[in-house]
Amino acid sequence: MDNNGGFSLLIFALPLLLLGWLFWTQNKRTKQMRSFSSSLNVGDQVITSSGIFGTIKHLDDVSGWLEIADGVTIRVDRRAIAMKQTDAVTSTTGVTGPAVNAADDVDTDRNPGTTPGSSQSGQ
Repeated sequence: MDNNGGFSLLIFALPLLLLGWLFWTQNKRTKQMRSFSSSLNVGDQVITSSGIFGTIKHLDDVSGWLEIADGVTIRVDRRAIAMKQTDAVTSTTGVTGPAVNAADDVDTDRNPGTTPGSSQSGQ
């Protein structure tokens, strides 16, 4: 009888522990996102959750305006800003490096659909 009671306790306790762990990790993630969102500043180079690279030109409580090319500004929900570009360079390479600068990537901007550095002239 004693063995059966321990098994019942285990069956009851494991789902409760799992739910507690899920709530704890979600709270932790929410706090990290809030602190990241509050650390954003005008001029930061960021990447949105959909993969758009841009520079923050204006921020308010709910949205941000990103300049994605010279003279092209888009408005995005502040929650859609996933990371700063310097964070992306560190997380993908494991090495801290300079932020990605769109002006340095001239070949892809001028000749879409061509390999950077190729001598193809579009049309």
